[in-house]
Amino acid sequence: MSKTKKLMAGVATSILALGMTGCSQNETNQDEPTGYDCDDWEWDDDEGTYYCDDTRSAHYGGYYFLGNMFSSKSAFKKSSGYSSHISSYKSGIGSGTKGGFGG
Repeated sequence: MSKTKKLMAGVATSILALGMTGCSQNETNQDEPTGYDCDDWEWDDDEGTYYCDDTRSAHYGGYYFLGNMFSSKSAFKKSSGYSSHISSYKSGIGSGTKGGFGG
């Protein structure tokens, strides 16, 4: 096999591995929250984090981000780490915006 074919095979394998990893994890590698009274966590693609979608929970509509619970999307957006999180999330792999890998 020529060097070019070997290189292309390696690149294709790497891209396939990255694609498969993305199918089982969210963009920021956050685990689904535990320890909160919420039985239905949903991933918010726009915000890059989980929110509680359990109407019976006191946390309904709340957003979870890296160990912190915010009472609403608005409260999450006002948090000190939101702007740096959202700018890195939106420019990451698979975000569909320019600036990330393949963007």
